[in-house]
Formats: sequence, structure tokens, C-alpha cells
Amino acid sequence: MPNQPAAASQEVTEEQRKALLAEILQSPAHEAVRLLENQPANFIAKLLLELNPGTVQELLNEFSKKQLDQILNAAPPEVARQWVRNQSYPEGSIGRLMEPALAVFNPKLSVAETIGELRHLIKTAFITYGYVTDDAGRLLGIVTMRDLLFADKSQRLEEVMLTEVFFLKPEMPLADAMKLAVNRHYPVYPVCDDQGRLVGLVRGQVMFQVEAFEISAQPGTMVGVEKEERLATPWPTSLKFRHPWLQFNLLTAFLSAVVVGFFQGTIDKLVILALFLPVLAGQAGNTGCQALAVTLRGMTLGELKPDQQNVLVVKEAWLGLLNGVFVGLTAGIGMYVAALMQSNPHAIMLGFVVFLAMMGSCIASGISGAMVPITLKKLGFDPATASSIFLTTATDVTSMGLFLWLATILVKT
Repeated sequence: MPNQPAAASQEVTEEQRKALLAEILQSPAHEAVRLLENQPANFIAKLLLELNPGTVQELLNEFSKKQLDQILNAAPPEVARQWVRNQSYPEGSIGRLMEPALAVFNPKLSVAETIGELRHLIKTAFITYGYVTDDAGRLLGIVTMRDLLFADKSQRLEEVMLTEVFFLKPEMPLADAMKLAVNRHYPVYPVCDDQGRLVGLVRGQVMFQVEAFEISAQPGTMVGVEKEERLATPWPTSLKFRHPWLQFNLLTAFLSAVVVGFFQGTIDKLVILALFLPVLAGQAGNTGCQALAVTLRGMTLGELKPDQQNVLVVKEAWLGLLNGVFVGLTAGIGMYVAALMQSNPHAIMLGFVVFLAMMGSCIASGISGAMVPITLKKLGFDPATASSIFLTTATDVTSMGLFLWLATILVKT
């Protein structure tokens, strides 16, 4: 089991190995490596072969250089070379998800010779396609098992291979690759560099697994939860991940408090205003979250181009205006009724103030919901990172400030 002495790790049972593997999958990379640090290199290498390449790269980054060298020496040479090559590509790129291309053949090879080589390869690897390359490693075509089955055994691969090959590039971001592959549904995609040389393979299943994890992590990143945090993450680590963002959120919340405090005199004269402060803030926050969700979805799917950003902001402002008019009417009537019940002589004007404030708040929150992720992206940050915290601050300050300012200048007490 985890953290046992190296000598005892040789006695790990199959059940213990599966349990350890499951624990690794449920843990962030730095914690998973701690589970493996006392295991021998050959055991770790075999375990890594069962993980998707993206997870493997995250784990390899956490090992010490000495242990990493031992693991690479214990792994099959072609796999070790691929792991090292994958490390040279940016995080979030296709290059990080590659596995080695083992079924690589010369175009002059006959079908019979190819089948003979495949008989040996399939004993140790899962082969889907055969890849035909020239002496420089440039991809010329692929052969399917069906092609080999029905072709004449004396034919050369160059005669039976498919020459129009769809391939991905290693530097390509995963999101871009997903858009290209979504309508193809191939089990495996070749990956080639700018010179057309075959540098690895990426399985469709791996791509979808990683993308699904990124999508599942997005709601957490919007409120400051790191995507490395899992259910199995120990509470001290979770506290370290979350607490700084909560402190930051508290700091931004003080801005709202400052705004309310600035109009303390107005609230003292019109206590009924305090009743509608959370109503304004809540409605503005929901409007902003709707705009934020649509903007993030457009970014994720690649639908939001740079020349469309201004159009999006204008659209969200217009939607904010329309929604603000309708909910403002309802909220204004609510304020009017509440003021009448308290025999407030300013009932009509208070209802009008709520109407204007709701309309203005919805416009501002719609614009903020679009602008927050766009701005974060322009600054080089993940658009989803703590976006909800920034949005909440913007909507609270705007809605409360506008509401109290309008009450101050329009309601004469």
C-alpha cells in the first residue's frame, strides 16, 4: 500500500495495486507522487503505463530528478522517449497527451511482412492503425486492419495505404483539437510536427477525458477552487487552496460596505432602503452570472472571436436593459406596496428609484459578466479563474451604489 518500504513493495497484491491506482487517480499530482515515492522505479513505471498520458506528465513533473531518471530507465525505451518528448510541449496542448507510435512501417514493405510485424506488436501494445512513414519520419499514410485483411499479401503498403490523413499538431491547444476532431470520431489521431514528421499518437478517449475534467473544474475555478483539488484532497491542502481566495473575496466585499457606508445618512432617514439592498444585489448578480456563463461557453467552444467581443458586450447591455425594465417594474411595485404599508409619504418616488436602479444594475451586470472573462483573458489569465468573485464585487458595488445614490438625489426627506 502507499508509503510502504521499498522492499515490501515487491509483495503488493493485485487488489492493493488497483487500490493504489484508484487513489492516485483521485489525488492531485503532488499528493499522488507522495504515494509512490517509496516504491521501486520498475513498479512506478508499470503503474504509469496504465494512466492516460496527460496524467503521466503531471506526475513526472513532481518526481525528483533522481527518481525521474530511474523511472525513465525502467520504462520501455520507446515510452520513455515519448514521455521526455511530451514534456517539451506546453501544458494544455496535444503534445502532452501523446503516446508512442509503435506500428510504423516503410512504404515498400509488403502486406505479408507488415502482418508478420503486427503479430509481434499486438502482444505488448494496443494497435489500431499502421502508420507509413518515409526515411525522415514524415507521415505518408495510414493502413487499417481491414485494408491488410483484404489486400493481396504481395502488395506494398504504398499501394493500399490511405494517403489523405487527418492529423493534429503537438503545440495545438486541446480545445482547438477537440473542435477539429468532434465530427470525426476516430479512435486514434496521428500527431505530426510542422515538417510532417510523426511525433506520436493521441487517443480520442484521452482527449475527451481531459476535456471533461477541465469542464468539470470550471465551476470551481470561478469561485477560487483550484482544479487540482479533489474529493480525496486532505483538508489542510484544501484550506491552502481555498483560503487565499476567501480573503481576497472579503477584501472586495469591503468595497460594497464602503459604498453603503458612504450613504449611511440616506439609509438612516429611509430605513426601508435596507430592505431592498439584497434584492438589487441578488438580481444584478444573477443577470451577471447569465452573461458570464454565455461568455465562458463561447470562449470554450471557440465561438467568441476578437472582433465579436464588442458585439457581445453590446448585446449583454441591451439584454440587461430589457430584463431590467421588466424586473424593475415588478421590484418598483414591490417597493411602492411596502412603502404604503409603512405609510411612507415617498412611496411613489421610492418605487421609481427601485425601477431605475434595477434597470441600471442589470445593464451594468450584463456588461460586467461579458467583460470580466474577456479582460482576464487579455491579461493572460484563465478566463474562468475566480471570475465569479470579480463579477460579484462589480455587481454589488454598482447596484447598491446606484440605488442609494438615486435615493439620495430623488427622494427629498
